[in-house]
Order: sequence, then C-alpha cells, then structure tokens
Amino acid sequence: MAKELSKIYDPKATEDRIYGEWLASGAFHADEKSDKEPFTIVIPPPNVTGKLHMGHALDETLQDILIRTKRMQGYEALWMPGTDHAGIATQIKVEAEIREKEGKTRYDYGREAFLEKVWDWKNLYGSNIVNQLKKLGSSCDWERERFTMDEGCSKAVREVFVSLYEKGLIYKGERIINWCPNCTTALSDAEVEYSEQEGAFWHIRYPFADDPTRFLTIATTRPETLLGDTAVAVNPEDERYTDIIGKKLILPLCNREILVVADEYVDKEFGTGCVKITPCHD
Repeated sequence: MAKELSKIYDPKATEDRIYGEWLASGAFHADEKSDKEPFTIVIPPPNVTGKLHMGHALDETLQDILIRTKRMQGYEALWMPGTDHAGIATQIKVEAEIREKEGKTRYDYGREAFLEKVWDWKNLYGSNIVNQLKKLGSSCDWERERFTMDEGCSKAVREVFVSLYEKGLIYKGERIINWCPNCTTALSDAEVEYSEQEGAFWHIRYPFADDPTRFLTIATTRPETLLGDTAVAVNPEDERYTDIIGKKLILPLCNREILVVADEYVDKEFGTGCVKITPCHD
C-alpha cells in the first residue's frame, strides 16, 4: 500500500475491487429467517428502453443511503433490484432500431420473430442497467433481482387482475382514450406528450327551431365534431343570451333539435360566448 494518498482519485484502482469484496461477503444479502426488524425497499425498476441517466443516479443514491443507514442501525435491510419491460416504450425503441438499421417494420418480421428482437433488446439493455447500478456501488441484493415479465410477477398480476374483475372493480366501459394509430393501441396519459398547435376558429350558425330566420353563432376549433352535438351552453350571466336559455336549435346537417342550456363554466369573453356540447369528444 502506498504511504501517501494519491492527489488524483483513481476509481478503477479501488471501486471494482471493493464492490467485489462486498458481493463475496454477502454484505447486501437479506436473511428472510432473521430475527431482526425488517426494512425493505423495492427499487423503482428502470425501464429497459436504454441506459440510466443522471436522474436515475440521484434516485438510486438516495435509496442506497437509506438502505445502508438501516443496515448500520441493525435492521435486516433488503434493497430488491429489478428492471421494467416498459411495454409500448420498448416496442417503439426496437421498431425504430430495425427501421433505421434494416429498413423493416414489425410486420415484416411477424409476431414471434419481432418478439425475439424485443427480448434481445431487453437482455442487452437490462444487463447494461444492472452493470450501471453496480458501478454506482448500489447495495442491492442481486440474488433477488427481478424483471417485470418474470413468471412470478406475471402470475401475480394475472391473479390480482382476475380477483379485481370478480369483485366488480375492473370493468369495460365507454371512455375517452388516447389512441395511437401507429401502435394500434390505447395509451395512458403518462405516455402522451401534448403540443400546442395553431388552429382556425370556425363560426357556424345554428338556426332556432321556432324561427329558422334567426341563428345562434357558435365559434369552434373542432367543426368535425358537430355531428355529435347534443346541446349548446351559454353563461347564465351573459345578457346576450339570457332570453334563449331553454330554447331549441336545429343542428346543421343533421336537422336534429338540441337544447340551449346555461352553465357558469362558459367563458363569456371567449369566441361568441356559446359552447357546443359534444359528449365523448375532447
């Protein structure tokens, strides 16, 4: 051992060796038969869509501080590692790769062959993530490493899903959803990125049912939803429209009668102050 500390820290000279000694000694292993009070952290599993970034490094460091502190305090501490399949996000990554490298789509491969490509991706990036966590010195119990599509995890999800369905807590219903025409599947709100776009205000005249010579003008950016209109709303405090609340209009193109209703939610200063009500559209 050198008598003097080097002025420059060389992580390669120490970190792999020390981490290897920690693993060999079982320092991170939690004994399920221990009489000590347990303390457990299940790692928020990183997605296998790529490599860890600085946000992961910060999060894993904070968890490592907690788990090491609890070990030193005498707890039987378990930090359980794992990775997440990330579903659609990983599929999109794999599709982009084969499109860029081979000029192919998932349809060119077919279901089974494409799934093999996805598993190849998982094995590569899942291993990279584990190696990155180890490079950070993460004191995970690697004997308990899991993947969200492991049979144990998948079985637990199926059992819970069926149980919730049998209790009536999961059901089919008509709802507004985010639909991806490319993936041909629904997307959660967390997977959707919104962007503002400039559009045109379309002014459409709705004739009154009792006097077709009179019209109520509606301003909208979504004229294509007109066919689904069921009412027109105005602000009850808007003096321009107080006398028409409760009257009926003729829906253009459909010749269907719809009602004028009052709602304080309507912004009197926006557009014409009249809002077309179109359920199941957003």
